[in-house]
Amino acid sequence: MPEIEGVENTGGVIKKFLYLNSKAPYGTVYALEVLEMILISAAFEQDVHVAFVDDGVYQIKRGHDTKGIEMKSFLPTYRALEGYDIEKLYVEKESMEERGLRAEDFIVPVTVTNRLAMSHLIASMDVVLGG
Repeated sequence: MPEIEGVENTGGVIKKFLYLNSKAPYGTVYALEVLEMILISAAFEQDVHVAFVDDGVYQIKRGHDTKGIEMKSFLPTYRALEGYDIEKLYVEKESMEERGLRAEDFIVPVTVTNRLAMSHLIASMDVVLGG
């Protein structure tokens, strides 16, 4: 953690954060706002986990074409997560399969887990935020 003049560095408390993405990437602000929260948590050196369920699996699907909706794609930001030491990315298997997707369809490496394992992951976190 960087030193700030006049402030004692105690190391702080590290919490396990899970960001649960369940919304499609465009049409609402939820996906983009959760992505911003992920980056902020990483800046504060928290233990960040990111999960994609339901239509949230589309957030990391390759090939977003946003020209028709006149929005900039934020898909490249997901590729940058590794640079922030955010490597704990999970996709719920059932959500992925219900939408005809495979792990190879995603822009970032993910751990595919079933619903039961996802519920255990959620229960093991200190903080769960979603959108």
